[in-house]
Amino acid sequence: MMNRYLKLPLNLATVMEGNEFPSCDLVESITRNLELIIVSRFGEHRPDQSFGCEIWDLDFELIVSAKLWEEKLRHSLLNSVTTHEHRLTEVEVNVEISDIEKMNFLKKYTEVKKRVDILVTGIITKTGEPFLFRTNMFLSPLSLD
Repeated sequence: MMNRYLKLPLNLATVMEGNEFPSCDLVESITRNLELIIVSRFGEHRPDQSFGCEIWDLDFELIVSAKLWEEKLRHSLLNSVTTHEHRLTEVEVNVEISDIEKMNFLKKYTEVKKRVDILVTGIITKTGEPFLFRTNMFLSPLSLD
């Protein structure tokens, strides 16, 4: 029997209408959990204050050394993923920060933003298959691509 995983975010209106919660497969469930870890701030999840990562604190930190900043975020993410995503083993996290020029069409000027590329790899415990998750975010203010 195949396991069902609930899709996040949960839509309670679906259940109130008499339907079941939408479900997803194992890979999508892990992906959504990693996304949640990345965008959650420590202390935001009341039952587990360690859920999340340090990106919110690092977002407003003056970046003196990109390599040091990348390593702090990488370490924070690695700890959170290994603690809160037990369906993965042999987890590795890679973080790279770069400057990206984006055209602001409303104000008609180019702005330079810091972009963080995050790569998480591992092995899915249940199936032994390799797992790859890649995302990027813009900092100050923090936003998704």
